[in-house]
Amino acid sequence: MTIEIKAPSFPESIADGTVAVWHKQPGEAVKRDDVLVEIETDKVVLEVVAPADGALQQILKGVGDIVLSEETVALFIEAAVPTKPSAPTKPIPLPAADAMGKTQSSDRESANVSPAARKLAAEQGVVLTRVDGTGKDGRVTKEDVVRAAAQRPPRERAPLVSSAVQVRAAQPGEERAERRVPMTRLRASIARRLVEAQRTAAMLTTFNEVDMHAVMTLRNRHREEFEKRHNGVRLGFMSFFVRASVEALKRFPAVNASIDDTDIIYHGYYDIGVAVGTERGLVVPVIRDADGLGLAQIEEQIRTYGTKARDGKLTIEDMSGGTFTISNGGVFGSLLSTPILNAPQTAILGMHKIQERPVVVDGQIVIRPMMYLALSYDHRLIDGSEAVRFLITIKELLEDPARILLDL
Repeated sequence: MTIEIKAPSFPESIADGTVAVWHKQPGEAVKRDDVLVEIETDKVVLEVVAPADGALQQILKGVGDIVLSEETVALFIEAAVPTKPSAPTKPIPLPAADAMGKTQSSDRESANVSPAARKLAAEQGVVLTRVDGTGKDGRVTKEDVVRAAAQRPPRERAPLVSSAVQVRAAQPGEERAERRVPMTRLRASIARRLVEAQRTAAMLTTFNEVDMHAVMTLRNRHREEFEKRHNGVRLGFMSFFVRASVEALKRFPAVNASIDDTDIIYHGYYDIGVAVGTERGLVVPVIRDADGLGLAQIEEQIRTYGTKARDGKLTIEDMSGGTFTISNGGVFGSLLSTPILNAPQTAILGMHKIQERPVVVDGQIVIRPMMYLALSYDHRLIDGSEAVRFLITIKELLEDPARILLDL
């Protein structure tokens, strides 16, 4: 029986999508729930899976084609897939990467491979069936592919790259090499939103620094017990910043508000976006009703979102809404930056690298782990004094974490 394979139903905020990569080719045996194709929208990458055992009959939308909501992208033939082939089958050759750096088939029949791992395996010539997956349920991750590539003899290794673009160095006498590739939809959407935020908002940034000694001492003292009590959930720094931000937002409602034309919308809830960097670009999943969550629940959500972002599994619902955003450039070594607003929000908090520096405490010069904080805000709604007091409130809560629990 022939089945139409259709694009997902897009929400009203998304007009269309682009075919990013076909993981299966016509005639290739497919099992139910195997990933057939990835469709990239302005916000997320959506996977379309096989509805049953069988094979693709015909691909109607190729890589780079625009697809509408629920538009047919391929025809599928439902049929039983034998568990053991009666005769050896010729392996399907892996096609070369297209202009977007994406491949149109995979050398691993299992769908239990992250998109980033598939892409890197194609670039490195790594056979996925020979890679042991260390992710959840044996899922092959990008790190597994990197490890497999590094274990090969040096002459078989390809240079590891973090993007789809590989440019060969020019040889003596040759023209200098260049390569032009189109932006992905997600990257183009990020660029458009960032420019729009700077164009429409009166954006300003205020800075301060926080002594992380108290938080680090508390974390080190209770880390092992915390992990045992909460089923392996690790106690990080982000949960402290989320809780401190929520308490500060309660005291300064304008920082938790948004602007809609000439109206101000004050939100009576606290949905905190946590910016996550991925190969495809920056995404911001949202921790909803953060004021009702404990540190362990916040850390669990952050861990889940991080895994989903790394594997390309974030949904539109995961990233919709949000009243305030936290961005941690410190994980990349950033010492100081000015984060850009995540419109229509009116403020964003930037965390940075923790660095030991000499500071004066009780008249004595001591070495303390210090972090610069940055708050970018929309000056149309938030006054400078309000922004400064908001940031100082976060600083005070983090330097004395008991204030968060005691509501001081």
